[in-house]
Amino acid sequence: MPVDPWAIDTLAFTGLEARNVEMGAMANGTALGSRSGVRPGDPGLTVTLAGSTINVSAGVAAVAYAGQGVYRAAFPSSVSPGTVNAAHATLPRIDLVYLRVWDNSVDASGLNKADIVYLAGTAAASPVAPTPAGTQIYMPLATISVPASGGGSPSVSTAVRPYTVAPGGILPSATAPGSPYTGQFYDDGTNLLRWNGSAWETYQKAPGAWTPWTPTWSTSTGLHLPSYGNAVLDCRYTKLGRLVIFYMDVAFGSTTNFGSGAVSSDNWTFTLPVTAATAGATLGKCSIEPGHSQRASSAMAQINTGATTMSMYMDGPRIDGTATVTGVVDSVTPFVWGSGMRFSATCQYESAS
Repeated sequence: MPVDPWAIDTLAFTGLEARNVEMGAMANGTALGSRSGVRPGDPGLTVTLAGSTINVSAGVAAVAYAGQGVYRAAFPSSVSPGTVNAAHATLPRIDLVYLRVWDNSVDASGLNKADIVYLAGTAAASPVAPTPAGTQIYMPLATISVPASGGGSPSVSTAVRPYTVAPGGILPSATAPGSPYTGQFYDDGTNLLRWNGSAWETYQKAPGAWTPWTPTWSTSTGLHLPSYGNAVLDCRYTKLGRLVIFYMDVAFGSTTNFGSGAVSSDNWTFTLPVTAATAGATLGKCSIEPGHSQRASSAMAQINTGATTMSMYMDGPRIDGTATVTGVVDSVTPFVWGSGMRFSATCQYESAS
């Protein structure tokens, strides 16, 4: 049937008609439905305690109710809904402070107003916040935890207070919005997420300074273990989503221990910054340098079984064309390592998470 469109001269509108065309709040996934809440960043309607007196600061909120559109309530000055009830002798309690709208056409209350209400909970060993009985149109603002008598002072939590934004806005919320639409965003306090139609995708932050780390240096056999000593390490990595990029530069020193009695079966392993998605993948190139007077050789870094370490595989001659011993790099391959020698690697891979 035809309806009165908003806003044309001479047309009259009921409160329901006016609320139904009010689309200033985020949808909740239902026709004509909206999400209740206060505005992000607005300090209004904050519940505090002054002794046992409950205070709620001035503010505005949108309170949605199924089939009735959005009620907007503005409190131009602070409100006190009362004082906290006395504590139970032995049991804790959780009380509720909420914004209530009375609409006589909906609840037959005989009232048409909005107010802030305090409702004491029931003391129990594991107390829960009360649900307002008979109250239809309301929005929680805070809970008050009241310890048993002698157990300390009551404390306020605003975690139950919902937020709402304009359609298309980014909603700050610890939990994902229900009935999301493709392209919807929300901020969980740590990450920005977008609904792609079937799942929430995390939008990664641009990485800042790379993170230093010291790879654990070991061998494939677990025997004749080496140690860095006074080696100079410059090892850093960055992570963007599941892409890990890292750089290693290790210059061995006079107290570096390459493992007493090491043999060619003691292939070197170095731990990765984070666990890789798969084992066996190639990571990148390495430069093997026996000393300043000799030319470098090249090797290829590869992820070992277990996806937590890497080894280096010789893959070519020295840059002057001289033949180089092949195999996996260890204390005696491609030469007997000593002080002043070094290697470097620049690699990338997919992390497990």
